[in-house]
Amino acid sequence: MNTLLTSVSVADEEGYPILDASTRDLVGYAPKRTTADLEVLIKTATTAQPGWAVLGHAERSRLMNLVADEIDKHAVELGEIITAEQGKTGGQGEAHGAAMWLRSAANTILDTQVLADDGTTRSELHYAPLGVVASIGPWNFPVMITVWHIAPALRMGNTVVVKPSENTPLSVLALLGIFQRFLPDGVVNGISGDREVGAALAAHPGIAKIVFTGSTPTGRRIVESSANNLARLTLELGGNDAGIVLPGTDIESIADKLFWGAFMNSGQVCAALKRVYVHESLYEETVAALAERAKNAPMGSGHDKSNRLGPVQNPSQFDIVSRLVDDARDSGARIAAGGEPAPELGPLFYRATIVADIEDGAALVDEEQFGPVLPVIKYSDVDDAVRRANGNDQGLGASVWGPDVEEALRIAERMEAGTVWINQHGGVDPSIPFGGTKASGYGLEFGVEGLKAMAATKVIRR
Repeated sequence: MNTLLTSVSVADEEGYPILDASTRDLVGYAPKRTTADLEVLIKTATTAQPGWAVLGHAERSRLMNLVADEIDKHAVELGEIITAEQGKTGGQGEAHGAAMWLRSAANTILDTQVLADDGTTRSELHYAPLGVVASIGPWNFPVMITVWHIAPALRMGNTVVVKPSENTPLSVLALLGIFQRFLPDGVVNGISGDREVGAALAAHPGIAKIVFTGSTPTGRRIVESSANNLARLTLELGGNDAGIVLPGTDIESIADKLFWGAFMNSGQVCAALKRVYVHESLYEETVAALAERAKNAPMGSGHDKSNRLGPVQNPSQFDIVSRLVDDARDSGARIAAGGEPAPELGPLFYRATIVADIEDGAALVDEEQFGPVLPVIKYSDVDDAVRRANGNDQGLGASVWGPDVEEALRIAERMEAGTVWINQHGGVDPSIPFGGTKASGYGLEFGVEGLKAMAATKVIRR
């Protein structure tokens, strides 16, 4: 029996059903809460915040490390819920990753900064808690990204109210239950519910900061909702990440990294490689190498650890993936691998798909597919490839692939993205700041910059 699951699942009449992404079997019932419940939680968090702040960094860090240890102890149970709800083949790995990120936030040092000291006067920059921080999370990495949101907030003395995605609430509620075992009452609060609850949370005058990971359209609505209370925002929005493969690249040496940069978590990663521009001299070789990997990557239920690719998480996203591939095919693009559902595996499985002979202007190139599909676009001039890569309104991540690192660095400096990887794509580190540009959002997460984003600055002069 999964005790974490039973601790958060409610009776059917009290909640709404959550289905296994692979099998569509019932996982459990998530509590269906209302805006009235939200009011209670925000008041609770507001009351708890001063006591949590006064504990100080050392004590807060100690308690957060205890939580991280407990997450690791329950990683198998928590991973089972993640895999069931989300469909991924690495649920347990996500749980361990969440523990690692929590420790990083707990142990990162943020010192008071001395701005000036001439022996007569001294000015210092201090970082104070904001108050109550709202976390509105996505369904692709429900547990990991919740920790990304709340760990720095807690470390800096804020309390939190977490609204998970309607698609993956049980794993997040189970995670928050672990936090609540060690932290004072009211410091960590979770509420599952519909979009009305999320909108009310974003607009609530008691919220000092909102952290959101999700689509650009929803991010825009959050900006609008937060205008009246002037809540601070960190928004990590859509990312139609581009990669450029330079002439002279040894394709076989990069093909695995190129493929998994696009297909990790079946492409359901904000900073996954979503479109790749390949020089004409390497084009057919690249398409063939990616197609071979797409055809051979083990796909199936995430509960079977031998699989590498799981389903698309929900029917709405499955329809988007299907529409974009069908549009590309109908417009004359070449389907080098996949290009269709895999119903024998389950209703939400879509075969790993490589699309060739496609150009900018096609919906599959211009829109973020967020699924197991990669368009490969041919170019002849590197400057033109950079222009086309930058032509999209999103700018979360990008990558440059080539044998000459110095040349790749020069091109990376021209890419309009929050992070540019060289000969890799999508890797993140808890100590290295991460955030987007343009319509991919603003604000930084992780490391010292992530802690600063959860604090109010205060200058003290004496």
